[in-house]
Amino acid sequence: METRTLHPETVRPEDWDARVDRLTAKLPDALRRAIDWLREPSRLWVRVIAAILFILGGVFAILPVLGLWMLPVGLALLAQDVPGLKVPLEKSARWIEATWERLKARWRNR
Repeated sequence: METRTLHPETVRPEDWDARVDRLTAKLPDALRRAIDWLREPSRLWVRVIAAILFILGGVFAILPVLGLWMLPVGLALLAQDVPGLKVPLEKSARWIEATWERLKARWRNR
């Protein structure tokens, strides 16, 4: 069994903001502009309503069009206004990336 020493990296809310900026920079222009518009501080209520609708859509993942993909989108939108969500989301994103890399390495070494 593999033993790992746990050295938690310091994760700050700014890390999540930087991740969102990097990801939105990779989007097509129209979608990037829409997300930038939605992330503006003056769009608080639009963003919160959209986040709640995405989260509810994620809960009803068994229905067509709605799906689990909506849950993280809703949480990411909500994190814009609830700073306490940024660190857990960043930690989750890092865990997903690390797990994905391990799975890819394991697949290549079969």
